[in-house]
Amino acid sequence: MLRVWSFTTWCWLLPAIPFLWWQHTMGLPAFSWSTFTVRLWKPWLIGVAFGVADVLIIKCIMHPQPYDSLPPFLQPFPYSIFLYTAGAIEVEVYYRLIPLGLALWAIQKWVPARWQTFVFSLVAVLTALREPLEQWPDGAWWFVVYALASGLAMNVLQALYFKRQGFLGTLVLRLGHYSIWHIALGMYVSWVELAR
Repeated sequence: MLRVWSFTTWCWLLPAIPFLWWQHTMGLPAFSWSTFTVRLWKPWLIGVAFGVADVLIIKCIMHPQPYDSLPPFLQPFPYSIFLYTAGAIEVEVYYRLIPLGLALWAIQKWVPARWQTFVFSLVAVLTALREPLEQWPDGAWWFVVYALASGLAMNVLQALYFKRQGFLGTLVLRLGHYSIWHIALGMYVSWVELAR
C-alpha cells in the first residue's frame, strides 16, 4: 500500500488546523515555518540523540547479527521518509497539539498564575506517559527500564518544547528521532545487511 494518508486519515487531522492557528492564544509562538532554521536545531539534535541511543541499545547490543528481512519498524527508502514523517505528524497532533493545547488554554483561563507552571508540569508528565505505556516493551528487565525511561524522557522534553516553541518544536524533535531510528537504520539494514 503506497498511500501514506487515506481520506479517513486526513479527516482525523482536520481538528489540528484550528489548534495550529490558535497557538498564540495558548501562550505559544505563532505557527510559522520561518522559525525552522532559527530555533529548531536544538530539538532536532535532541531527537537525533534519542535515535542514536535506540540504535546503539536495540540494534548494536540486542540484535548485532544482520537481519534477514526488514523488521516491522523499518520500511524501504524513500518510502520510509513519507511514512515516518506522516506518522510523526499524526502522533504529535494527538499526543501533544490537541491535549496540551487544550490544557494550556484551560490553565491560563482557570488556574491562578502562581500554580500554572506546576499544573502544566503535571499535565506534561501525565501526557508523556501515554506513548511509553502504549508501547510497553518485551524483553529483559533492563531493556524494559531503558525503553520506558527513554520514552518518558523524550515525551517530557517534547512537552517542554511544545510550550517553548509550539507545534514545530515538538514535531522536529520527533522527526530527529525518526530520522535515525526508522529512516537511517532502515537504509543501513536494506543497503548493507540485506545486500550481503
